[in-house]
Amino acid sequence: MNIIKSIAAVVVGYLVFAISALAFIKLSGQPPHGEVPIPFIVAITVFGIVAAMAGGYVAAWLAGRRPLAHALAVATIIALGATVSLIATLGKGAIWSQVAALVLIVPSTILGGWFRARQSISA
Repeated sequence: MNIIKSIAAVVVGYLVFAISALAFIKLSGQPPHGEVPIPFIVAITVFGIVAAMAGGYVAAWLAGRRPLAHALAVATIIALGATVSLIATLGKGAIWSQVAALVLIVPSTILGGWFRARQSISA
């Protein structure tokens, strides 16, 4: 039963990140992998960091045990997606979103899990 709870926690944590990030992109009307204004890059990156922290936190919270491991699993999924996208995009367009994901967003996911772990220790 714990494995099902762990898988569900990771899936929900990832969906928190992915759905909110996709919604931001859709509402902005900007292409996620194209040439975009610097203010948009900053805004989506900051939003992605917050969404990733929320996703890591939610995964850690729902799992109820080993919070950092569950946040790390969400971070790994995000990193894999960003890496595949980066490889597919090299030489074909802008790679700012993939680099931002790998350098800033992935670590933020783990930070979200860390925040939850710290709450668990304090409680």
